[in-house]
Amino acid sequence: MNLFLVEDEAPARDRLIETIARVEPSARIAGVAASVREARAWLAAHPPPDLMLLDVQLADGLSFELFAPGAVACPAIFATAYDEFVLEAFGANAIDYVLKPVSDEALARAFAGYRRLKRHFGADEVARVAAGLAAPGAGPRQRILGRSGAGFVSLRLDEIAWFVSLDKSTWAVCGDGRRHLVEPSLTELEAELEPRRFFRINRQTIVAVNAVRGFRPAGKGRLELELVPAAKATVSVTPERAAAFREWLAS
Repeated sequence: MNLFLVEDEAPARDRLIETIARVEPSARIAGVAASVREARAWLAAHPPPDLMLLDVQLADGLSFELFAPGAVACPAIFATAYDEFVLEAFGANAIDYVLKPVSDEALARAFAGYRRLKRHFGADEVARVAAGLAAPGAGPRQRILGRSGAGFVSLRLDEIAWFVSLDKSTWAVCGDGRRHLVEPSLTELEAELEPRRFFRINRQTIVAVNAVRGFRPAGKGRLELELVPAAKATVSVTPERAAAFREWLAS
């Protein structure tokens, strides 16, 4: 089993390697990375590993960014100190999700789950199944249905400035200021939207590139955005996603 590890804290990475050695001594560490940027470069330069073990929150963003539709067809186990990302994990090639500090028992269960899938489907099919969790559609979404009074309207994605989650509901805000209630969650939308056009800046908001007029530092690594149309409240990029946002906006 060839493994690729993505963890930005050296002590945590060392403990994970020691845990792997205890519970899966035949596994081979094919590569390690400490950031989204490093992981993306490693994956582009090497054959796909059998399995990836990733921390969720990295210095330059979230590891979910590696799993944009069509980017990586490789099953993954996510490890994090928080359980708030569990739904996003299973939208990004996850076959398991373990909490830090990672115990021998939790990691052994995760590896056992991978082996069961591999025996049943074969390694190539496991990768295809995992990739299918992240990109269930035939391609990036082009339109979305929005509520308009008692009826519905079909919205083109180039009309939408951003999506926002409020009180467990998802709203599409159009460039002309119209707001429509839409059915998909932000996690579902993130997997279906074209990543060059849309970026998830925090847990509540996905913005379109054409809606970003500018940004400025807002302290503690956050970026405050100026959007078109203007937002009624402050819209900020989280520190974890700030570097990736800058890259996205300049690409």
